[in-house]
Amino acid sequence: MKENFVVNAEPRNDQGKGASRRLRREGKVPAIIYGGADAPISVTVSGNEMFKHLKVEAFYSHLLTVKIGADSHQVVLKDLQRHPVSGYAIHADFQRVLADKPLRMHVPLHFKGADIAPGVKTGGGIVEHQLNQVEVECLPALLPEFFEVDLSNLNVNESIHLSQLTLPEGVSLVQLKHGNDQSIVAIHLPRSAFEEEAPAAPAAEAAAADAGKKDEKKK
Repeated sequence: MKENFVVNAEPRNDQGKGASRRLRREGKVPAIIYGGADAPISVTVSGNEMFKHLKVEAFYSHLLTVKIGADSHQVVLKDLQRHPVSGYAIHADFQRVLADKPLRMHVPLHFKGADIAPGVKTGGGIVEHQLNQVEVECLPALLPEFFEVDLSNLNVNESIHLSQLTLPEGVSLVQLKHGNDQSIVAIHLPRSAFEEEAPAAPAAEAAAADAGKKDEKKK
């Protein structure tokens, strides 16, 4: 069952870097709500509330409700700026969504079955992730929280591509629209396996050369 995220916000009138710094010192996160037919709205959100929401993966790819007093806005989190050291949110962009207008969002990938994949369990391979999320296009009501990628049948030197994902009806991948059927995950032998095999060839060549010299001496 999908979670229902509600973000409580307050309108703000002060603009500029100085005003934003003051708000952050007060434990608030400056934000903006934009998109749709209405004008953008500058707001602030509790830093503690945002911190709790941002710990939940679904918050990043989910329809959110931003409440400003008695008004509610259906939005998605379109952009987030974090402090480079602390990692705390310092600004958020919320985009309004319209029920009949498709939107584009990044949706996370959840991987399962790696521990029982033949390429890992018996083939000695390691899992290599090329993507951790994909960009989808769909109506807001159809927005998935994540896609599940099953590795349980994957062998060494095999991979799973975007076109192999199971998509809900009405949901498409932006990458595939542009002809980019990128690999999502693959199983390869670790580099050390090739490095161990590499010296074997020179050793074999040296042995063959020694044998040739012995043959020449006999003649």
